[in-house]
Amino acid sequence: MSATPHGIQFSAHRPVVMGRNGMVCAGHPLAAQAGISILQRGGNAVDAAIGTAAALNVVEPLMSGIGGDGFIMSYMAESDSLRVCNGTGAAPYAATLDRYRDGIPMKGIMSVSVPGLLNAWLDVHDAGGRLPLADVLAPAIALASAGFPVSYYLAGAIAGDALLREFSTSKAIFTRGGTGLPLQPGDILVQTDLARTLSTIAEQGRDAFYRGAIGEAIVRFSDEQNGLLTMADLNDCRARWQEPISTRYRGYTVYEAPPNSSGHILLQELNIIDRHDIAALGFGAPESIHLMVEAKKMAFADREAYVADPDYIDVPLAGMLSAEYAAERAAAIDPERAGWNVAAGDPWRHQTAPRRAVASGAGRRGPRTEEEDTTCFVVADGEGNAVCQLQSIQSGWGSSLVAGDTGILLNNRMTYWHLDPAHVDCLQPGKRVRHTMNPVMVFREGRAGGNGQAGSGAGRQLMYALGTPGADCQVQSNMQVIANLVDHGMTLQEAVEAPRWKDVQDGTESTVPHRAENRLLMESRFDATTVRRLRAMGHPVHVLDAWDGVTGREMALQIDPDTGALHGAADPRYDGYAVGY
Repeated sequence: MSATPHGIQFSAHRPVVMGRNGMVCAGHPLAAQAGISILQRGGNAVDAAIGTAAALNVVEPLMSGIGGDGFIMSYMAESDSLRVCNGTGAAPYAATLDRYRDGIPMKGIMSVSVPGLLNAWLDVHDAGGRLPLADVLAPAIALASAGFPVSYYLAGAIAGDALLREFSTSKAIFTRGGTGLPLQPGDILVQTDLARTLSTIAEQGRDAFYRGAIGEAIVRFSDEQNGLLTMADLNDCRARWQEPISTRYRGYTVYEAPPNSSGHILLQELNIIDRHDIAALGFGAPESIHLMVEAKKMAFADREAYVADPDYIDVPLAGMLSAEYAAERAAAIDPERAGWNVAAGDPWRHQTAPRRAVASGAGRRGPRTEEEDTTCFVVADGEGNAVCQLQSIQSGWGSSLVAGDTGILLNNRMTYWHLDPAHVDCLQPGKRVRHTMNPVMVFREGRAGGNGQAGSGAGRQLMYALGTPGADCQVQSNMQVIANLVDHGMTLQEAVEAPRWKDVQDGTESTVPHRAENRLLMESRFDATTVRRLRAMGHPVHVLDAWDGVTGREMALQIDPDTGALHGAADPRYDGYAVGY
């Protein structure tokens, strides 16, 4: 028995939150409460997810908002429908390589891509929501209008962003009286302009943003700052529904978002480590960590070689996810030595379908029609429906620019592009950049739930929904949490709190300049003997603080297969909370 107050088999400092009728695990307690309030008013998981998303735009502004993008995975139990809504915006039509010949700036107006998130919110709500949009957005509007107390975490983030505190429209909101002095813990952050923008969307819908006054204000601001956004960019922006991709792992089916998401990496990692007895090795064993890190390196090398916007390139997805390819890659791992310059494999040899012809993109105007920092949250209702959602404005505070009087922080997603014409993910106008966001759901196959819900009609049962912010760490943290649950039998909160690692691999980093020193970052709670053994195997280990958010900030929920009870867990590495009822 663990000595920590809520540990069962392993350490846990927070309890597993439980409920019967609803669960929301989100990056801020006020956002989780907003989602729960919508469920209590008769909304379903979709309503609560969009309400939570909007509330996070207000109370966690550095992470996400309608100036950015995201992915939404939704499961509707009655129809056993599992789909992904891809709300990623494209590069502006004027974003040519020539315009970025001096490089892509990390902040400012030239770092801004087309915001696609709002389209995804509204598409998902239209498809599965129960309450009117105005009711769903009401908690966020109230939080923005009345204000909320700034947390210690948020205050530190404001103080740490110089451009946010210096740029006129941003400092007017996030500093004391617009003076440039950052808001302090306990100060009340009021966002009147954002409240007005959300109210307009509640009344007029998406056209207010993509074709109307809000969009015009964003473009006018972009023009004033010599940016690239136009009304044509906004008019042509669409979300798209996609079928999830999946793999089997120890009797479970793990579902992910397809490209342009990096979700395939998690599935490739699981395919490789599935060939080893992780449970027998034990949690935190150096041999187990070594196998996971090497699997991660291989999957990232494949992403770098083969994955970009599938509208522009044929991605060998079936080959990369095949059992034969996984066996081939697993056999290439040296059990005693860390790989250094790990090369991509050849998944095309395992691709049964022939390569399809894809337009080069010359003269393209946006995506074809189809039937970080980041935040992640998970929602479930008492009917078995669930949503796993990630949304982002890229790095902390995005571009650090609030668009005029809209209250909207614009993203800096352009910093994900490569500028080498030979690179698979090279910038092209109208092309969607490759993303790190990846929502995850895990199902147990062949059994009906004890409450007759969660997909019993198709013989599959939703067990877990989980995800994390953290750019390239996302698929690494998700692998570790799934192994904690499935292989080590941890409770949900134990799995989220357990010490984690993050591998940094030169040449595979998503954010410019895409180069980095090879390092294996490990929280100091790992055993010192484990660290020494990994170093002896050649891993360049760098020890972090005990609870370092660089390893992700996981949100997870579980549906009890026998009783239908909802379990929720939120990562204590930042302001996240789980709320159930």
